[in-house]
Amino acid sequence: MNNGKINLEERMEYYKVPGLTITLMENGQIDTIENYGVLEVGTNRKVDIGSVFSACSISKFVTGMLVMKLTETGVLALDEDVNKTLHGWKVPEHQFSSPVTLRQLLSHQSGIMDPDGSFGEFASGVNTPPMVEILEGKTPYCVSPIKVTHEPGSEFHYSDAGFCIIQQLIENVTGTSFEKVMREQIFQPLEMENSTYIMNILEIGNSNFSCGHNKNGEIVNGKYPIYPFPAASGLWTNSSDLAKLVLELLHAVNGKSKLGLSTTIAKEMITPQGGKDWAGLGIFLDRSDEKLEVSSLGWGVGFQCMMVAKPFLGKGAVIMTNAELGVHQMEGLIGEIYKSIL
Repeated sequence: MNNGKINLEERMEYYKVPGLTITLMENGQIDTIENYGVLEVGTNRKVDIGSVFSACSISKFVTGMLVMKLTETGVLALDEDVNKTLHGWKVPEHQFSSPVTLRQLLSHQSGIMDPDGSFGEFASGVNTPPMVEILEGKTPYCVSPIKVTHEPGSEFHYSDAGFCIIQQLIENVTGTSFEKVMREQIFQPLEMENSTYIMNILEIGNSNFSCGHNKNGEIVNGKYPIYPFPAASGLWTNSSDLAKLVLELLHAVNGKSKLGLSTTIAKEMITPQGGKDWAGLGIFLDRSDEKLEVSSLGWGVGFQCMMVAKPFLGKGAVIMTNAELGVHQMEGLIGEIYKSIL
Protein backbone atom coordinates (compact mmCIF):
# COMPACT_ATOMS: atom_id res chain seq x y z
CA MET A 1 0.00 0.00 0.00
CA ASN A 2 2.44 2.60 -1.24
CA ASN A 3 0.00 5.04 -2.80
CA GLY A 4 2.18 8.09 -2.47
CA LYS A 5 0.86 8.87 0.98
CA ILE A 6 2.65 6.31 3.11
CA ASN A 7 5.52 3.86 2.67
CA LEU A 8 4.53 1.03 5.00
CA GLU A 9 7.88 -0.75 5.14
CA GLU A 10 9.61 2.48 6.12
CA ARG A 11 6.96 3.35 8.72
CA MET A 12 7.07 -0.16 10.19
CA GLU A 13 10.82 0.19 10.62
CA TYR A 14 10.36 3.63 12.19
CA TYR A 15 7.85 2.34 14.75
CA LYS A 16 9.67 -1.01 15.26
CA VAL A 17 6.60 -3.00 14.19
CA PRO A 18 7.71 -6.47 12.98
CA GLY A 19 4.43 -7.56 11.35
CA LEU A 20 1.33 -5.97 9.84
CA THR A 21 -1.83 -7.18 8.11
CA ILE A 22 -4.46 -4.96 6.48
CA THR A 23 -7.79 -5.78 4.84
CA LEU A 24 -9.61 -2.98 3.06
CA MET A 25 -13.31 -3.02 2.18
CA GLU A 26 -14.99 -1.06 -0.60
CA ASN A 27 -18.51 -1.24 -2.03
CA GLY A 28 -19.59 -3.78 0.57
CA GLN A 29 -16.88 -6.33 -0.19
CA ILE A 30 -13.24 -7.12 0.52
CA ASP A 31 -11.12 -5.04 -1.82
CA THR A 32 -7.52 -5.77 -0.89
CA ILE A 33 -5.58 -7.83 1.65
CA GLU A 34 -1.98 -6.81 2.31
CA ASN A 35 0.59 -8.42 4.60
CA TYR A 36 3.99 -7.16 5.64
CA GLY A 37 6.90 -8.25 7.81
CA VAL A 38 7.31 -11.23 10.10
CA LEU A 39 5.40 -13.00 12.86
CA GLU A 40 8.43 -13.17 15.12
CA VAL A 41 11.34 -10.74 15.09
CA GLY A 42 14.64 -12.37 14.12
CA THR A 43 12.96 -15.11 12.08
CA ASN A 44 11.78 -15.51 8.48
CA ARG A 45 8.23 -16.46 9.53
CA LYS A 46 6.50 -14.08 7.17
CA VAL A 47 3.03 -12.60 7.73
CA ASP A 48 0.66 -14.06 5.12
CA ILE A 49 -3.06 -14.31 4.46
CA GLY A 50 -3.52 -17.00 7.11
CA SER A 51 -1.44 -15.37 9.84
CA VAL A 52 -3.21 -15.10 13.19
CA PHE A 53 -2.84 -12.11 15.54
CA SER A 54 -4.30 -11.33 18.96
CA ALA A 55 -7.35 -9.11 18.44
CA CYS A 56 -7.32 -7.95 22.08
CA SER A 57 -10.43 -5.83 22.74
CA ILE A 58 -11.76 -6.10 19.20
CA SER A 59 -13.07 -9.31 20.79
CA LYS A 60 -15.82 -7.09 22.24
CA PHE A 61 -17.12 -6.21 18.76
CA VAL A 62 -17.20 -9.89 17.87
CA THR A 63 -19.04 -10.65 21.11
CA GLY A 64 -21.47 -7.85 20.30
CA MET A 65 -22.29 -9.49 16.97
CA LEU A 66 -22.93 -12.81 18.72
CA VAL A 67 -25.25 -11.08 21.19
CA MET A 68 -27.16 -9.52 18.29
CA LYS A 69 -27.59 -12.97 16.73
CA LEU A 70 -28.79 -14.54 19.99
CA THR A 71 -31.11 -11.59 20.60
CA GLU A 72 -32.56 -11.92 17.10
CA THR A 73 -33.43 -15.55 17.80
CA GLY A 74 -34.91 -14.81 21.22
CA VAL A 75 -32.18 -16.51 23.24
CA LEU A 76 -31.18 -13.21 24.86
CA ALA A 77 -33.05 -10.00 25.69
CA LEU A 78 -31.26 -6.65 25.66
CA ASP A 79 -33.38 -4.93 28.29
CA GLU A 80 -34.03 -7.72 30.79
CA ASP A 81 -32.39 -7.88 34.23
CA VAL A 82 -29.43 -10.19 33.57
CA ASN A 83 -29.86 -11.77 37.00
CA LYS A 84 -33.05 -13.43 35.73
CA THR A 85 -30.97 -15.80 33.62
CA LEU A 86 -27.52 -15.73 35.23
CA HIS A 87 -26.70 -18.67 37.46
CA GLY A 88 -23.51 -19.82 39.16
CA TRP A 89 -22.83 -16.12 39.65
CA LYS A 90 -25.15 -13.14 39.81
CA VAL A 91 -24.66 -9.38 39.85
CA PRO A 92 -24.39 -8.68 43.59
CA GLU A 93 -27.21 -6.78 45.28
CA HIS A 94 -26.62 -3.03 45.27
CA GLN A 95 -28.19 0.16 46.57
CA PHE A 96 -29.31 1.50 43.19
CA SER A 97 -32.82 1.35 41.80
CA SER A 98 -32.14 -0.06 38.32
CA PRO A 99 -31.12 -3.62 37.45
CA VAL A 100 -28.19 -4.34 35.14
CA THR A 101 -29.18 -5.18 31.57
CA LEU A 102 -27.38 -6.67 28.60
CA ARG A 103 -27.74 -3.40 26.70
CA GLN A 104 -25.91 -1.59 29.50
CA LEU A 105 -23.15 -4.19 29.62
CA LEU A 106 -22.59 -3.96 25.84
CA SER A 107 -22.42 -0.16 25.95
CA HIS A 108 -20.22 0.03 29.09
CA GLN A 109 -22.97 1.73 31.08
CA SER A 110 -23.87 -0.97 33.60
CA GLY A 111 -22.51 0.89 36.63
CA ILE A 112 -19.69 -1.66 36.90
CA MET A 113 -16.10 -0.43 36.96
CA ASP A 114 -13.12 -2.73 36.53
CA PRO A 115 -11.17 -3.00 39.80
CA ASP A 116 -7.76 -1.33 39.76
CA GLY A 117 -5.09 -3.51 38.19
CA SER A 118 -7.53 -6.03 36.73
CA PHE A 119 -7.67 -7.50 33.23
CA GLY A 120 -4.51 -5.65 32.23
CA GLU A 121 -2.12 -8.51 31.53
CA PHE A 122 -2.27 -12.25 31.38
CA ALA A 123 -0.86 -14.13 34.35
CA SER A 124 1.96 -16.33 33.11
CA GLY A 125 1.88 -19.87 34.44
CA VAL A 126 -1.61 -19.59 35.91
CA ASN A 127 -4.20 -22.12 34.80
CA THR A 128 -7.34 -20.91 33.07
CA PRO A 129 -9.87 -20.31 35.86
CA PRO A 130 -13.65 -20.65 35.57
CA MET A 131 -15.36 -17.37 34.73
CA VAL A 132 -17.21 -17.48 38.05
CA GLU A 133 -13.89 -17.32 39.92
CA ILE A 134 -12.80 -14.30 37.89
CA LEU A 135 -16.07 -12.51 38.66
CA GLU A 136 -15.76 -13.44 42.35
CA GLY A 137 -12.30 -11.82 42.51
CA LYS A 138 -10.48 -15.08 43.25
CA THR A 139 -7.83 -15.02 40.51
CA PRO A 140 -4.73 -12.97 39.58
CA TYR A 141 -6.72 -11.54 36.67
CA CYS A 142 -9.12 -9.77 39.01
CA VAL A 143 -8.44 -9.81 42.73
CA SER A 144 -11.60 -7.97 43.80
CA PRO A 145 -15.21 -9.15 43.37
CA ILE A 146 -17.11 -7.52 40.53
CA LYS A 147 -19.88 -5.27 41.78
CA VAL A 148 -22.11 -2.35 40.81
CA THR A 149 -20.65 0.95 41.99
CA HIS A 150 -22.79 3.46 40.04
CA GLU A 151 -26.44 3.67 39.04
CA PRO A 152 -26.87 1.34 36.04
CA GLY A 153 -27.38 3.39 32.90
CA SER A 154 -26.07 6.63 34.40
CA GLU A 155 -22.40 6.73 33.42
CA PHE A 156 -19.91 5.34 30.92
CA HIS A 157 -17.08 3.21 32.31
CA TYR A 158 -15.17 1.02 29.87
CA SER A 159 -15.36 -2.44 31.38
CA ASP A 160 -13.80 -5.82 30.65
CA ALA A 161 -15.77 -7.15 33.61
CA GLY A 162 -19.01 -6.30 31.82
CA PHE A 163 -18.04 -8.57 28.93
CA CYS A 164 -17.07 -11.31 31.36
CA ILE A 165 -20.65 -11.12 32.64
CA ILE A 166 -21.91 -11.31 29.05
CA GLN A 167 -19.82 -14.45 28.53
CA GLN A 168 -21.24 -16.02 31.68
CA LEU A 169 -24.76 -15.12 30.55
CA ILE A 170 -24.27 -16.66 27.10
CA GLU A 171 -22.92 -19.87 28.60
CA ASN A 172 -25.81 -19.99 31.07
CA VAL A 173 -28.58 -19.56 28.50
CA THR A 174 -27.04 -21.89 25.89
CA GLY A 175 -25.70 -24.54 28.25
CA THR A 176 -22.41 -24.71 26.38
CA SER A 177 -19.06 -22.95 26.17
CA PHE A 178 -18.76 -19.42 24.84
CA GLU A 179 -16.20 -20.62 22.30
CA LYS A 180 -18.52 -23.32 20.94
CA VAL A 181 -21.46 -20.92 20.64
CA MET A 182 -19.30 -18.40 18.80
CA ARG A 183 -17.95 -21.02 16.45
CA GLU A 184 -21.41 -22.37 15.58
CA GLN A 185 -23.26 -19.05 15.40
CA ILE A 186 -20.63 -16.75 13.87
CA PHE A 187 -17.35 -18.31 12.71
CA GLN A 188 -18.73 -21.26 10.74
CA PRO A 189 -21.57 -19.44 8.93
CA LEU A 190 -19.23 -16.63 7.89
CA GLU A 191 -16.34 -19.01 7.07
CA MET A 192 -14.04 -17.32 9.55
CA GLU A 193 -11.65 -20.26 9.42
CA ASN A 194 -8.68 -18.54 11.07
CA SER A 195 -10.56 -17.32 14.15
CA THR A 196 -10.21 -19.06 17.49
CA TYR A 197 -9.93 -18.62 21.24
CA ILE A 198 -6.77 -19.91 22.91
CA MET A 199 -6.96 -20.64 26.62
CA ASN A 200 -3.63 -22.44 27.01
CA ILE A 201 -0.24 -21.76 25.44
CA LEU A 202 -0.01 -25.46 24.57
CA GLU A 203 -2.88 -25.00 22.13
CA ILE A 204 -0.66 -22.85 19.91
CA GLY A 205 0.79 -25.51 17.67
CA ASN A 206 0.36 -23.55 14.46
CA SER A 207 3.41 -21.77 13.07
CA ASN A 208 1.08 -19.08 11.70
CA PHE A 209 0.41 -17.58 15.14
CA SER A 210 2.16 -14.27 15.67
CA CYS A 211 4.28 -13.49 18.71
CA GLY A 212 3.69 -10.23 20.54
CA HIS A 213 6.34 -7.50 20.62
CA ASN A 214 6.92 -4.41 22.75
CA LYS A 215 7.57 -0.82 21.65
CA ASN A 216 11.23 -1.66 21.08
CA GLY A 217 10.35 -4.47 18.70
CA GLU A 218 11.35 -7.14 21.22
CA ILE A 219 9.34 -10.31 21.89
CA VAL A 220 7.17 -10.03 25.01
CA ASN A 221 7.47 -12.49 27.88
CA GLY A 222 5.72 -15.73 26.99
CA LYS A 223 5.59 -14.76 23.29
CA TYR A 224 1.82 -15.39 23.03
CA PRO A 225 -0.24 -13.43 25.58
CA ILE A 226 -3.27 -15.47 26.64
CA TYR A 227 -6.39 -13.89 28.13
CA PRO A 228 -8.83 -16.26 29.89
CA PHE A 229 -11.81 -13.98 29.30
CA PRO A 230 -12.60 -14.66 25.62
CA ALA A 231 -15.61 -12.38 25.24
CA ALA A 232 -13.60 -9.36 26.37
CA SER A 233 -10.11 -9.94 24.97
CA GLY A 234 -9.47 -13.54 23.96
CA LEU A 235 -9.88 -13.65 20.18
CA TRP A 236 -7.05 -14.71 17.86
CA THR A 237 -7.80 -14.03 14.22
CA ASN A 238 -6.60 -12.37 11.04
CA SER A 239 -7.59 -9.19 9.25
CA SER A 240 -9.59 -10.90 6.50
CA ASP A 241 -11.69 -12.91 8.97
CA LEU A 242 -12.51 -9.76 10.93
CA ALA A 243 -13.37 -8.04 7.66
CA LYS A 244 -15.94 -10.77 6.96
CA LEU A 245 -17.65 -9.92 10.24
CA VAL A 246 -17.49 -6.19 9.58
CA LEU A 247 -19.09 -6.78 6.18
CA GLU A 248 -21.80 -8.86 7.84
CA LEU A 249 -22.70 -5.85 9.99
CA LEU A 250 -22.69 -3.59 6.92
CA HIS A 251 -24.85 -6.04 4.97
CA ALA A 252 -27.25 -6.49 7.89
CA VAL A 253 -27.73 -2.72 8.12
CA ASN A 254 -28.77 -2.86 4.47
CA GLY A 255 -31.04 -5.90 4.84
CA LYS A 256 -28.64 -8.47 3.37
CA SER A 257 -27.46 -10.41 6.44
CA LYS A 258 -25.99 -13.89 6.04
CA LEU A 259 -26.64 -14.61 9.73
CA GLY A 260 -30.32 -13.71 9.63
CA LEU A 261 -29.91 -10.40 11.46
CA SER A 262 -32.73 -7.94 10.84
CA THR A 263 -32.02 -4.41 9.70
CA THR A 264 -33.65 -3.26 12.93
CA ILE A 265 -31.27 -5.08 15.23
CA ALA A 266 -28.22 -4.22 13.11
CA LYS A 267 -29.10 -0.53 13.26
CA GLU A 268 -29.66 -0.84 17.01
CA MET A 269 -26.04 -1.92 17.33
CA ILE A 270 -24.83 1.27 15.66
CA THR A 271 -27.26 3.60 17.45
CA PRO A 272 -25.98 5.77 20.36
CA GLN A 273 -26.88 4.19 23.68
CA GLY A 274 -27.79 5.88 26.93
CA GLY A 275 -27.44 9.36 25.50
CA LYS A 276 -23.74 8.77 24.80
CA ASP A 277 -23.06 9.72 21.18
CA TRP A 278 -19.98 7.53 20.95
CA ALA A 279 -21.33 4.34 22.55
CA GLY A 280 -22.97 1.64 20.44
CA LEU A 281 -23.54 -1.99 21.37
CA GLY A 282 -20.07 -3.54 21.49
CA ILE A 283 -18.64 -0.82 19.22
CA PHE A 284 -17.91 2.89 19.23
CA LEU A 285 -19.45 5.55 17.01
CA ASP A 286 -18.42 8.80 15.37
CA ARG A 287 -20.97 11.06 13.63
CA SER A 288 -24.62 10.15 13.26
CA ASP A 289 -25.45 10.81 9.59
CA GLU A 290 -24.74 8.86 6.41
CA LYS A 291 -21.01 9.28 7.15
CA LEU A 292 -21.35 7.38 10.43
CA GLU A 293 -18.12 5.62 11.37
CA VAL A 294 -18.05 2.61 13.68
CA SER A 295 -14.88 1.30 15.26
CA SER A 296 -13.31 -1.11 17.69
CA LEU A 297 -9.77 -0.89 19.03
CA GLY A 298 -7.54 -3.64 20.36
CA TRP A 299 -4.60 -2.86 22.62
CA GLY A 300 -2.94 -5.52 24.76
CA VAL A 301 0.36 -7.14 25.62
CA GLY A 302 2.37 -7.25 22.40
CA PHE A 303 -0.39 -6.29 19.96
CA GLN A 304 -2.41 -3.34 18.67
CA CYS A 305 -5.18 -3.35 16.08
CA MET A 306 -8.18 -1.43 14.78
CA MET A 307 -11.45 -2.13 13.01
CA VAL A 308 -13.20 0.81 11.38
CA ALA A 309 -16.13 0.97 8.95
CA LYS A 310 -18.64 3.33 7.41
CA PRO A 311 -21.85 1.24 7.31
CA PHE A 312 -23.80 3.50 4.95
CA LEU A 313 -20.89 3.89 2.53
CA GLY A 314 -19.94 0.19 2.38
CA LYS A 315 -16.29 0.73 3.21
CA GLY A 316 -13.93 -0.09 6.03
CA ALA A 317 -10.58 -1.44 7.13
CA VAL A 318 -9.06 -3.90 9.58
CA ILE A 319 -5.48 -3.14 10.62
CA MET A 320 -3.55 -5.54 12.88
CA THR A 321 0.01 -5.29 14.18
CA ASN A 322 2.12 -7.52 16.41
CA ALA A 323 3.63 -4.68 18.43
CA GLU A 324 2.35 -2.63 21.37
CA LEU A 325 3.76 0.86 20.87
CA GLY A 326 2.79 2.34 24.23
CA VAL A 327 0.70 5.07 22.59
CA HIS A 328 -2.88 5.21 21.36
CA GLN A 329 -3.44 3.59 17.97
CA MET A 330 -4.12 6.96 16.33
CA GLU A 331 -0.70 8.22 17.47
CA GLY A 332 1.28 5.39 15.87
CA LEU A 333 1.48 3.29 12.71
CA ILE A 334 -2.21 2.34 12.78
CA GLY A 335 -3.18 6.00 12.93
CA GLU A 336 -0.99 6.82 9.93
CA ILE A 337 -2.61 4.02 7.93
CA TYR A 338 -6.12 5.07 9.00
CA LYS A 339 -5.52 8.65 7.89
CA SER A 340 -4.18 7.48 4.51
CA ILE A 341 -7.15 5.26 3.61
CA LEU A 342 -10.30 6.72 5.20
